Amino acid sequence: MTYASALTAYLLSATALLADPAGYALKTFNTPHQDDPIEGAIWYPATPKGAAQVVNQNPVFYGVPVQQDAAPASGQRPTVLLSHGMGGNYKSLTWLGAGLAERGAIVVAVNHPASSTWDFDIRDGMNHWTRAQDLSAALDQMLADPTMGDLIDPQAIMAAGFSYGGWTALSLGGLTGNVAAYAAHCATYGAKSSHCDDIAKAGVSFADLDAALWDASYKDPRISMVAAIDPALHWNLGDSHLSGLVSDVQLIALGEGEDRLFATDFGPEGSGFGAQLPDATLRTLAPASHFMALPLCKPKGAMILEEENDDPVCTDPVGADRAAVHAAIIDGLATQLGL
Repeated sequence: MTYASALTAYLLSATALLADPAGYALKTFNTPHQDDPIEGAIWYPATPKGAAQVVNQNPVFYGVPVQQDAAPASGQRPTVLLSHGMGGNYKSLTWLGAGLAERGAIVVAVNHPASSTWDFDIRDGMNHWTRAQDLSAALDQMLADPTMGDLIDPQAIMAAGFSYGGWTALSLGGLTGNVAAYAAHCATYGAKSSHCDDIAKAGVSFADLDAALWDASYKDPRISMVAAIDPALHWNLGDSHLSGLVSDVQLIALGEGEDRLFATDFGPEGSGFGAQLPDATLRTLAPASHFMALPLCKPKGAMILEEENDDPVCTDPVGADRAAVHAAIIDGLATQLGL
């Protein structure tokens, strides 16, 4: 399925403009498996309508208006555990967290140690299971929170994520890994798969990874839904790895043809993972590309990144509309949540 016509994008954007800004609060989560507390944030429906302020803006990316530290609206809500990509951070998904909160969800996100922007070590970041544990621990803390705990609907908890975070979401939903199969994928495709290329350039050996931990299950039984945006690591998985996955799964592909990132391609030209989930909802957003899941770029964003020799994450395919892609992603996840 290809989203989204200009009319659809306009209607979705108009709906978002009419919504009250999301509540937003910074959080610190204690986890039993990390040495130090981890930083995070929550977005949630707030009591209308307080003063809004723009947060998480920088010279490259636009921020998002929120009601920081506003009182939450009453009533139980579906809840989303949201995971960023390799080298990303929760701030980069503020557009999604706030967008879902404006539709009626509570969204919880963290900066994953060893695989976030300001705490990055690709070798330790390859220990993918710690990311699922981060969010399970954050959910524990949120459920025990005297203000937010009673607002979380325990029967409607989604794991969602982008790129490497898409794998985290699938892992929380019950998908298990196969380090030998992923090593074989990298041996076959090398630099064609950007993640494999990054691993090789960093000098990381698959032989040094703990296969027992990589291949174990990190399913959180409280998760009933998964939404994965351009997820990673899904190559060469068999039926045994899929057997524990929840049935309510949405996979979102960003881009088609030359605009598709091979490392995260779950279609027939990639891993074929999507076809292994016949009951999943598969969506393709085009024209689009992988990094369009990052925030809206300012006019000088691409130039700043080029001057800093950074990834061209603000250079979108011809004809692509990042705001429309964001609106379509928000709508797809909100629909899955029943909002």
